[in-house]
Parts: sequence; C-alpha cells; structure tokens
Amino acid sequence: MFPSLFISHGSPMLALEPGASGPALARLAAEWPRPRAIVIVSAHWESAHLSINSNPQPDTWHDFGGFPPALFAVQYPAPGAPEVSLEVARLLEAADLPVQFDRQRPFDHGVWVPLSLMYPQADIPIVQVSLPSRQGPVLQTQVGKALAGLREQGILIIGSGSITHNLRELDWQAGPEHATDWALAFRDWMIEHLVRDDEAALHDYRRLAPHAVRNHPSDEHLLPLYFARGAGGAFSIAHQGFTLGALGMDIYRFG
Repeated sequence: MFPSLFISHGSPMLALEPGASGPALARLAAEWPRPRAIVIVSAHWESAHLSINSNPQPDTWHDFGGFPPALFAVQYPAPGAPEVSLEVARLLEAADLPVQFDRQRPFDHGVWVPLSLMYPQADIPIVQVSLPSRQGPVLQTQVGKALAGLREQGILIIGSGSITHNLRELDWQAGPEHATDWALAFRDWMIEHLVRDDEAALHDYRRLAPHAVRNHPSDEHLLPLYFARGAGGAFSIAHQGFTLGALGMDIYRFG
C-alpha cells in the first residue's frame, strides 16, 4: 500500500535549487514502486466548492512573478487521468461531498515543483483536487478519509503546502541552519499533536497552537496537511528543515 505525503513545497525556485528537499523527495519516490497515478491537493488551487481536475493534458502553469527566466522555462508535461478523476468523484460523492469537474485547469506550481523532484520524467498521470480553503481543516480531513482507499489501488496521495508560511517575515539573509523561535514552536506543536493523533486539537490549531496566525496569516498552505493525514496512516517525519528563517520545508509521511 502506498502512503500519503504532506510536502512543504517552499518557493517555486525549489525546482531549480532543490537544496536538501530535492534529495529527500527523490529518496521517498524510490521507496515504493511507480504509482499508477497521483492524487494531489495544492495550496494554490483555492476554490469555493470542491472540484476535480479532469483535464487530460494540463499545461504547466507558472503562477508567480519576479523569478528568473530559467524557472519560467521549466515544463512538467505529465498527463491528467480522467478515469481516475471519475473514481475520485465517486468516492467523494459516496461520502456526501459533492464535486464538480474542471476540464481546463493547468498544474500550478504546488503540483509540478515537488513532483519534478520526485518524478522528473513527468510520466505519471496526475489528478488535482481543489482546496475549498474557507471550509477549513475539517473538510480536508473528510476529503482525505474519503480517498484513503485509493492507496490500495497503486495511487499516491499528496498534500502540497507548507508547515509554516508567513512570507512577510522571511529573513532573506538566513541560512538553512537558522529558524525563528516562533516558527519552530509552531512546527513542534504540530508534530507533537500529529504524533498523538489528536484530531480535535489539530482541527482547532488556530486557537491552540503557539503563534498560529503569525505562521499562517491565512491557512491555505497548512490545509493540505489535513488532506494527507486524513488519507493516510501512522505519522512519521521524512524530512525537516527551514529556509529563509521561517519557511518550513518539512515532509511528513502517513502510513
């Protein structure tokens, strides 16, 4: 059975400057056979309602600005998987989670940046599920639980976001050995409650976790963690680190 993963995807420059995350992602991908497909939730597809990308050949969307031309030249031409999209929709609707299809959605960088480091040949079909971020952690846990059975069918499930994500307080001079106290405190609280499998506290993280709103002024980058947790099994840490002082680069494995 495949695990589910939560990947902190960092800056889009991760595709060109993978640091320690690139080898960690490559090692993870080498631990299991080639997936039949990947089902992924990215922080960068926020939506009002639950949607599924059924585009058979999504474009690579460079959904950012201010980066070097070499990054805009990166392409990740992985195919979609319309037949897997139908199975995802069936499972979600069976869990009373109504969905709609998007047949034109491209792959945002929350999809193609980490996957370019895991599967650089871009030959594994991908289905992206949207993030109705205003509905919070509970919905993402429900979505993950509804799709957990896909792991038994050769499908890898991924939530792509960031364990901490306050871009306004990054230290552009900080090396990878430095992390702010407030980012560390939040990250460590999350790990503690993931180890305990304390779902009630995790769902109420904005009230209970130290410096929660400072680490996540809006919570779209943390919500994919709940999707991955809902879909997976026992929690373990695959990689830990920070960049720019406060941008967490952790990768977690469930199952």
